[in-house]
Amino acid sequence: MEKEPKLFAGDYLKVWMANFMMYFSFYFVTPLLPLYLRDVFNADKAMIGLVLSGYSIAALAIRFFSGYIVDRFSRKKVLLIGYASFALFFLGYYLTGSIILFAVIRTLHGAPFGLTSVSSNTVAIDVLPSQRRGEGIGYWGLSNNFAMAVGPSLSLMLYHHFDSYNLLFTVSLLFALLGLLINTFVNCKYRPPVMEKKKMSLDRFLLLEGWSQGICITFIAMAYGILATYIAIYSKDVLNITTGTGTFFMLFALGLILSRFVGVKALSKGYAVRNATYGVIVVFVGYSMFAFWQTLYGYYISAVVIGFGQASMYPAVQTMFLNMTTHDKRGTANATILTSWDLGVGLGIILGGYVAEHLGGYNSAFLMSAVVSALSLIFFLSYAKNAYMKRVERR
Repeated sequence: MEKEPKLFAGDYLKVWMANFMMYFSFYFVTPLLPLYLRDVFNADKAMIGLVLSGYSIAALAIRFFSGYIVDRFSRKKVLLIGYASFALFFLGYYLTGSIILFAVIRTLHGAPFGLTSVSSNTVAIDVLPSQRRGEGIGYWGLSNNFAMAVGPSLSLMLYHHFDSYNLLFTVSLLFALLGLLINTFVNCKYRPPVMEKKKMSLDRFLLLEGWSQGICITFIAMAYGILATYIAIYSKDVLNITTGTGTFFMLFALGLILSRFVGVKALSKGYAVRNATYGVIVVFVGYSMFAFWQTLYGYYISAVVIGFGQASMYPAVQTMFLNMTTHDKRGTANATILTSWDLGVGLGIILGGYVAEHLGGYNSAFLMSAVVSALSLIFFLSYAKNAYMKRVERR
């Protein structure tokens, strides 16, 4: 019997660690940026939402082309260029003397993040042993999850003790540079670039067959965009929880991690639809708990539930995307799901800020999280699930 190849070894481990460093840098500053804008620039809720949405909008814009770029050019070169640009943009945060300048730098920073995340995902899939690709995709998300657990918790702790935003920017910069260094040692197999002999069409940038699954991801991302952006202010101003946001993210990541370990074997056995179904149901339950059970118990228990649900749904839907295409369009498939996510996060940030400012405060904003997660559940069960199964059966 042939020995099963190792998963966490060699190039997969390297790119996994580098991805952790990138997402750590991202999550390290994310929950405190609303406080930064309020404390330093006296920004109101709507302005905070508008400024911070620029990052997701830029990531969305570049991801529309990222899949094609990753499939058309050397994937490692694209990865290194994107990662280097992502790291160096942290230097710009030291120079933000006005909210306009901050908005410009923060928006531009989203572009290399969008390109790097697509190329990193695609390189990881390339270096995975084909026999364990389903597991590898599932475990790949742990790099994001660990970053989500450690990043916000550590940043909130450092801010509480040192009260220095520049210190936070410095830590993010250093971790991003470390991730860039690790990626230079990744040995990515050469793959002939996709040479276009026909007119350029939309399906070279987005996996059009996956539009219904993309809508489901967008709704979930809207809910998450509201949660991740406004929870620090909401916890402090509404629930009077001054030091619990870091614990919330730890528990959120615990749910993510538990779900990965429970669900990755099922992905390898072809149960992507089942995992996605469980995921959208649990996500809806979690956001509903957060919105309606406004106690300390509801706050912390919902963190685990939301994390568990999102980590069940996302890799399952990513596997569904990859199952609908060929290996030479993996970049396009990854770009599509990440584009859907960025679109949702950006809309969630804008919507959350507007609702909080004009329609009842942060309580109403988090009610919107429950509503959009319900829309994702309804659309997935009524259409997207069956559309995927019919598509795969025809292949």
